[in-house]
Amino acid sequence: MQLISQEKQIDRSSWHSIVNPIWQGSATDMRKGLAFSLMSPNWQMFLLGDGAPTRHLQLLTQAEIVVEVIAMTSIGDDDDNAPPAINAIPTPRTRRQIWLRSAKTGETFSHATSWWHTPKVEQHLSNPSLPIWASLNQKHTELYRDLQGISQGYSPGLVETFGQPEPYWGRHYLLWHGGQPLTMIYEIYSPSIDKYLGPSSL
Repeated sequence: MQLISQEKQIDRSSWHSIVNPIWQGSATDMRKGLAFSLMSPNWQMFLLGDGAPTRHLQLLTQAEIVVEVIAMTSIGDDDDNAPPAINAIPTPRTRRQIWLRSAKTGETFSHATSWWHTPKVEQHLSNPSLPIWASLNQKHTELYRDLQGISQGYSPGLVETFGQPEPYWGRHYLLWHGGQPLTMIYEIYSPSIDKYLGPSSL
């Protein structure tokens, strides 16, 4: 697996996040559930549940979901302007960025950024083009999805690829394995999922 070399100055703006959020929720909010006027029941089952999003998209669309790896970047001990939960991932770290697309229609459903302890990347992602859940399932790895936060807002860098107007929903969480945090993942979703789940709010 080839990593992009760490530069003297990490470009902290080189991964997509929700900026100028309209609304933000905590881990407690995610556990309790949100008002349906804010997020519909179907979207809550998708974003507030503990299942693998790639698997859910596959079931919803009845199509293979393709992982397109954008970059694997060594960031050393930089916090990368990531949510505070990144501190649960030991340094040095590697940042992985992907698109999730439909193999049938070419639609882009999601952008995801994840941070890994660099010495463990090859151990857990021997094939970077596989979804994380598929890579780990091959090894029968048990996982716990520890939801940390959710937000709705703007991410201008995604408008062209999503082909859908803002705002977008994003969330971040830790994946735990064997009592240890394995990776932190930050996901942003396209409103194109509305055609499968219905409107994101009622």
